[in-house]
Amino acid sequence: MLKEGLKLVISGPSGSGKGTIVKELIKSENFKLSVSATTRAPREGEKNGVHYFFKSREAFEKMIVEGELLEYAAFCENYYGTPKVFIEECVRAGKDIILEIEVQGAKQIKAIYPDAIFIFVVPPTLKELEKRLVGRNTETKEVIQKRLERAKEELSLYKEYDYIIINDNIEQAAKYIQEIVRIEKLKSHRFQEAISTLVNNQGGI
Repeated sequence: MLKEGLKLVISGPSGSGKGTIVKELIKSENFKLSVSATTRAPREGEKNGVHYFFKSREAFEKMIVEGELLEYAAFCENYYGTPKVFIEECVRAGKDIILEIEVQGAKQIKAIYPDAIFIFVVPPTLKELEKRLVGRNTETKEVIQKRLERAKEELSLYKEYDYIIINDNIEQAAKYIQEIVRIEKLKSHRFQEAISTLVNNQGGI
């Protein structure tokens, strides 16, 4: 058995439903959600340390300077970033850690963790994406328009990812990702150390 968990990087345009998919996945005990830091204001119902670590701009920039972030990006006038320590602790504990981050941050993660699994969530249509963004009722028309333009840019980067999930059904999308994890855990390169131990010491995997 693999001792360490996998790192799953899940990205997608705002409104693609990636957050809802992640909520479905973490109902399973083997998945753990990485908690990101951000300078944006909390939305209704969001709790500090649970949904995000909400930081002032000054505090976030201090984290950047002190090298406490695995990746970070600026989007719609706010910072978003991933604290390093939390990720490493979860993986060592055998948890499959989910990093729900923007495309810009995913590129930074790939440079550090090339063995991570990169999954891109897309909406069935841009019309559906706009409908979801409007339905949130949390942002102005100007911000929604920015997000739609940004979505078009992000969709052009799909080749940077290992898997594409078209999200037209939350439960089915989550099942696809669970299946991806099962397949990834059976890939031979993840058993290099275990097989070597088996051959040299006649122990068990």
